[in-house]
Amino acid sequence: MSVIQEANRGRNMKQSDGMIRSGSTRVGDWIIAILCFLIMFVCLLPMLNVLARSLSDASALMRNEVFLWPKGWNLVAYQTILGNAKYIHSLWFTAVLTVGCTLLSLFMTVSCAYPLTYDQLKGGRVINALILFTMYFSAGTIPHYLLMKNLNMLDTVWCMVIPGCISVYNMIVMRSFFYGIPESLREAAEIDGAGPIRTLVRIYLPLSLPVLATLALFYAVGRWNGFSDALLYVKKEELFPIQLYLYYVLQNSTQQEIATQEGFATPGVGETVKMATVMFATVPILLVYPWLQRYFIAGMTIGAVKG
Repeated sequence: MSVIQEANRGRNMKQSDGMIRSGSTRVGDWIIAILCFLIMFVCLLPMLNVLARSLSDASALMRNEVFLWPKGWNLVAYQTILGNAKYIHSLWFTAVLTVGCTLLSLFMTVSCAYPLTYDQLKGGRVINALILFTMYFSAGTIPHYLLMKNLNMLDTVWCMVIPGCISVYNMIVMRSFFYGIPESLREAAEIDGAGPIRTLVRIYLPLSLPVLATLALFYAVGRWNGFSDALLYVKKEELFPIQLYLYYVLQNSTQQEIATQEGFATPGVGETVKMATVMFATVPILLVYPWLQRYFIAGMTIGAVKG
């Protein structure tokens, strides 16, 4: 009888311990959820503020009455932007440029990373060393400008495409992912008569969708947000990317604020246009992330899982 009592007591203790652990786990989950919500809210605050200011009346902005909710609702700023043919052209040009640069960068990255996975590649170590050298040492702005000038690439779309068509860091990420693919798959393909190109297309690329999506996101965001190359090399307005257009809008807004302080301009009008321009320049690239989120998370974590 004592044995049965001891067994029941042990079972009850296990159940109570499980309930305590379950309760503590739920409390921990709630704490993590609250922290995530707070971090998300803090990250959204600047965007909400910009949106509210873009939809508010100019007088409310001058009185600093706008924080997270618009005051004096109006769409004048958005109507001004949508009615500007230069801005619409810049937006579409940037979208096409981003897609083209992303595809070219992925092609260059794969073309560089894949051959370096072959141990029998002649001069592979030297090639790796030269590639890494460019990651740590750069000629500088003036030599880059002189190079673009000597190549007759100034005021052309190629000055925004070719110099940044490949990232050494992204190439290393791609090469490391290729190293993680079992060598037996390549050997099986070679036994079946597949050459290096067919092996890449049929085996490596289908298995590399997570890292390809991750690098595509990196390249797309970098090209969409880039304006320094266009600022240095481009003077034609039809080749202005959206971020360079936004740069000039901010400059004009600053000049208008100075003119307003001196009494030569209408107060607050340029601020709403500036905020609306920021929204138009930011939202399109943000909409890309949900489509690539699944692959992006897998691409960022797969190296840690295999490591």
